[in-house]
Amino acid sequence: MLVRVIALLTLGLLSFGVHADTLKLAAAPFETYITGDGEPARVNRVINAAFEKMGQPVELQIMREAFLGSSVRAGRVAGEFAYIDLGEKQQNLLLSKPYLPLYLYATSKKGSVKNITLVPHLKDMRIAIENKFANTPTFRLLKDVKWSRNPTAYDAYKQLADDRAPLLITSRLLIEEFNLLLDSVNQELLHYSAAPLVTTGFQLALNANTPNAQVIIDKFDTTTSTMQKDGSYNELLGIHWLMKDVNQDGVADYIGNSRITKQSAPLTGAFPLDSTLPGDESVFIIDNQTYNNFAAAQAKLHDTPARESLLDPEVYDTMLKRW
Repeated sequence: MLVRVIALLTLGLLSFGVHADTLKLAAAPFETYITGDGEPARVNRVINAAFEKMGQPVELQIMREAFLGSSVRAGRVAGEFAYIDLGEKQQNLLLSKPYLPLYLYATSKKGSVKNITLVPHLKDMRIAIENKFANTPTFRLLKDVKWSRNPTAYDAYKQLADDRAPLLITSRLLIEEFNLLLDSVNQELLHYSAAPLVTTGFQLALNANTPNAQVIIDKFDTTTSTMQKDGSYNELLGIHWLMKDVNQDGVADYIGNSRITKQSAPLTGAFPLDSTLPGDESVFIIDNQTYNNFAAAQAKLHDTPARESLLDPEVYDTMLKRW
């Protein structure tokens, strides 16, 4: 009888993720990261790929920020797939480790923005920002900053384009996508602060009442960690080089993918996935194979054509012409 019970339990554990019910997750829109209309969406791609590897069916819903928290609390969805911790209280949530960092920089047309390294340096300045950030405790409690609030990334960039706000706070990856648009029309690129003013990250947040919630979280952490190291993230994010301490020696290593990483892509543009810094002991990982020096890694790469911006050039066309 005991053997039979153990066998049934084992079968049940093996079946999890293969015949599991579809997990409904939601998030608010975030241009180039999260969309529901077929536009480029890096976070959507990472989440779909991770859950496919986990063998867990998932349905992603996009909804307004105002409805997101209540939908999770009421159980209408199992959780948020792009939770960002900006000082708000967690209520009955189980959180994954951050699976994608979010670095918020100050950006400007003027090179002097490079002198900004801390939030207090923004005192008395007029700064464009999206509501998704401005409405959080991290930014709402900064009383000496003149926020110019905007519902979308487009509106925030328009503040900058029209010189109504000399600075914009947004994500590093979004700045780089806008710079690709500027470069395509031979306009001067945006400058940004010497360091991120706020560092946080995207997390999977499940209602604690969700069946197998902790099992799902643990499996998600393991899966995304593997994806960060094997080159999957490079392709999903459209980024040449990523940095992470892969071999746990305290030094960041460089991660590439021969399908996306250009041979001529500079290491100085590598996007960090953790807080470690590169050094003499850094190794280079291409397609999950480790190389001890940059030259050996470069030999596995090609100069692939440059990709276009994830931002729609037609949407931003008028703004670019007036830049």
